[in-house]
Amino acid sequence: MTTCTRRIQFCAGHRVVGHENKCANVHGHNYVIEIFAEADKLDGVGRIIDFSVLKGRIGKWIEDNWDHTFICAPNEDPGLIDAIEIINNKPIYRLPYNPTAENMAMFLLENVCPEVLKDCEGVGVIKIVLHETENCWATVER
Repeated sequence: MTTCTRRIQFCAGHRVVGHENKCANVHGHNYVIEIFAEADKLDGVGRIIDFSVLKGRIGKWIEDNWDHTFICAPNEDPGLIDAIEIINNKPIYRLPYNPTAENMAMFLLENVCPEVLKDCEGVGVIKIVLHETENCWATVER
């Protein structure tokens, strides 16, 4: 199997509801995402997909929705959403799950990538690695 990988960086805040330690507090990360794509066959140039397409589509979605925002789950943390909106009216991304690295990676793999790449025939994202820090990351694979 042949894959290609694009790395994308962004900054965002979150907190993990129910966490037993300091991650239950509001905080932020300089996230790094690795996006692994595969295709039924290589294109005429010999690629799975141009790296700039992954950056332009998935990277744009991340920039528009997650970069420099606060990511939280409205069903799990409604009071925090209200407080952030009242205090400084900053953007909030309402993730349908608690914003752990695992859930964020899963959301990208299962929801975002298929949508933004739907017209890239035969190309699919098969793995997302989402780094919260240099030492901590989650991997989700098909």
